[in-house]
Amino acid sequence: MPRSVSHKKTVLVTGAAGSLAQRVIARLHDRYDIVAVDFRRKVETDAGIPSYKVDTYKRGFEDIFRNHRIDAVIHIGRMFAHESDRQRRYNANVLGTKKLLELCRKYGVGQVIIHSTYFVYGASAYNPALLDEDAPLKASEVTQDLVDSVELESLAQIYLWKYPELHITILRPCNVLGPGVRNTMSLLLSRPVVPVLIGFSPLMQFLHVDDMADAMVLAFEHNRPGIYNVAPDDWVAYQVAVQQCGCRRLPVPSIPPVLPKLISNALNWNAFFPPYLINYFKYPVIIDGRHFRETFGWRPRRNLNDIFSYYRKAKLLA
Repeated sequence: MPRSVSHKKTVLVTGAAGSLAQRVIARLHDRYDIVAVDFRRKVETDAGIPSYKVDTYKRGFEDIFRNHRIDAVIHIGRMFAHESDRQRRYNANVLGTKKLLELCRKYGVGQVIIHSTYFVYGASAYNPALLDEDAPLKASEVTQDLVDSVELESLAQIYLWKYPELHITILRPCNVLGPGVRNTMSLLLSRPVVPVLIGFSPLMQFLHVDDMADAMVLAFEHNRPGIYNVAPDDWVAYQVAVQQCGCRRLPVPSIPPVLPKLISNALNWNAFFPPYLINYFKYPVIIDGRHFRETFGWRPRRNLNDIFSYYRKAKLLA
């Protein structure tokens, strides 16, 4: 299919129903032709933005590449653990990403941005104070429920080095919070009562969804392939963050180690306090974001109070 008369680049954005993707699309659609894709639903977009509901690992996904001349892909569409079972999540996150990258090769896509997560590092008492991009990805050693996240990253890294013409950039953000975000940490801090492990309050990093959207747009427009942590240079203790978000703390026994997992399962807390993330509420996982900040000249514009105040105000309004 020939390029449009406008000669704008055409950018495919996956996960278009999500809050982060919506912000990325809003920042790009004036200067680029956007194609929106999501596995959850067909997204209502501005006039002129084609939108599709399709799983990336299914056959119909290739039709999008046939019908549009895709120049770049921003891959935000990941299935969270609370959205489906382990098998479907693996199909969507790993097999779907492999299918996406193969289609990028087949149809000559020149740039791919992949949204990953800091969870891939794993939470351990033996983690260094700051984890840079060369640290090993140990999450799958801790729990099988993060295997899909680690394999997605490993797959992306293989394509990054094997097919440099794809210009792949992998972004590993810390906890992304803010209006519309539906990840585990946002669901947790949206609650009036939040479980905390007795004797533990690890340091954590938080990033406003608007700052993450700015980071993704910078990574796309500057096109400097590689692997980057995305995080501010400050952090806060988890239990302090809980209080700042207007939540009341519910102490949960942490000894023996299996007990909080049993409690989470018994009380059906899987969406916001999943057993496989218990270690992240025990041990700090602080990532070093200097490489991204220095490469792209990025600085977050929202501080911790800006982030936490959204959750406080939401509770007051409720």
